[in-house]
Amino acid sequence: MPTVHHLLREAELRLGGGVDAGILLLHVLGQPRSWLFAHGSDAVDRDTQAAFEALVERRAAGEPVAYLTGRRGFWTLDLEVTPATLIPRPETELLVELALDRLPRDTADRVADLGTGSGALALAIASERSLAHIVATDASAEALAVAQRNAQRLDLANVRFLHGDWLAPLKGERFALIVSNPPYIEAADPHLAQGDLRFEPASALASGADGLDDIRRIVADARACLEPGGWLLFEHGWNQGDAARVLLGNAGYAQVFTARDLEARDRVSGGCWQSA
Repeated sequence: MPTVHHLLREAELRLGGGVDAGILLLHVLGQPRSWLFAHGSDAVDRDTQAAFEALVERRAAGEPVAYLTGRRGFWTLDLEVTPATLIPRPETELLVELALDRLPRDTADRVADLGTGSGALALAIASERSLAHIVATDASAEALAVAQRNAQRLDLANVRFLHGDWLAPLKGERFALIVSNPPYIEAADPHLAQGDLRFEPASALASGADGLDDIRRIVADARACLEPGGWLLFEHGWNQGDAARVLLGNAGYAQVFTARDLEARDRVSGGCWQSA
């Protein structure tokens, strides 16, 4: 029987290196990452080998590791993800940081997360602000079910989930903060047919000719759901900061800004609603 080390070496050659092989093997074995350091010479049985090699083949064909394992880490959380949800990415953690900056720990602020997907934003905020009351919406019933399972498994009871498009389920409600990681890729962008993006839900990625259709709706509609002095924060593409600030300014938001991610790219824009 092959050893752990042998299987990893063969898989790394198949995948062109990287850490994916180790993640997939540990997933099949049900072991933590630290296990590899002491068990490289262990023999692997045929069933485990077959299951691992099947995942390697799928990864070699381009399928995202997160969908193969059904898991992705985000913030301090281990989240379930499925092909019905966008895969949470590290750069989106900037949006969590900016949200937490605007939410005191000792107040029961109301927060909305629009297009929650796996629940990444809502659950990260809920884990850090236990007094906050958070509502997460999504137009996909399948995605919402994933987010609800994540909340239950993580024992985060201060999040409520509503099925509907963006702010539609929130009519009549008011929030101190609204956050969103909406689709923002241009519909004709060739990257949509490359890499992991091929497997993610198109409705969570692309938004019109310039990628801003959903952001326009959110900027316009959020005003009716924000308390005076409430904030709207949303993620966007690296080249959309200028356009995002124009949209916010034209819609009457104050203190409009754009924050850059760790690679110095425009990533999150926002503004404060002072009411008309």
